[in-house]
Amino acid sequence: MRRLGILGGTFNPIHLGHLLLAECAREQYALDQVWFMPTAVPPHKSARRLLDARHRLAMVRLAVRGHPAFRASDLELQLGGVSYTIRTIHALRRRVPGARLFYLVGADLLAVEWHRMDALRRLCTFAAAGRPGHAMRRVAGMRRIAMPQVDVSSSMIRGRIRRGQSIRYLVPDAVARYIARHRLYQGAGR
Repeated sequence: MRRLGILGGTFNPIHLGHLLLAECAREQYALDQVWFMPTAVPPHKSARRLLDARHRLAMVRLAVRGHPAFRASDLELQLGGVSYTIRTIHALRRRVPGARLFYLVGADLLAVEWHRMDALRRLCTFAAAGRPGHAMRRVAGMRRIAMPQVDVSSSMIRGRIRRGQSIRYLVPDAVARYIARHRLYQGAGR
């Protein structure tokens, strides 16, 4: 049976914490692949400050390029609308029937209210990694992802860019070059 990890998020931008979480989960749970899925419209964040999907997907593609088990997926962007995980999991079940799905999250996302969480727990295995400053809330059936704690976030990276500070070693080099080439996140509020 194929074991598939799903890492969703705004990836605004993708950073090394996302990649580290995916690699640790891949190793610990013997995942055949990890799909990185940028959200169309996030249910728990303001879409006002969200970078256009084409840029976010392009950065994810650059970040995962070269890793044989990582894949950028535009599934949630194709589905459109609010990216409720239950819709994504149902769509994945149709695309990869028989796969065992592991939904990978950071501890910060365990504190939010999930749409149809009971149904989600029946359809996939949740695996969560700790994040600095966020308590690990227990969710029934959830697995833990052991990983080094890195205090990096997309909002911190956007702030550094606005202030003219380096983002080297926080994002893959190809992502940093893409951000610089397209002059992303330089305006106020982005």
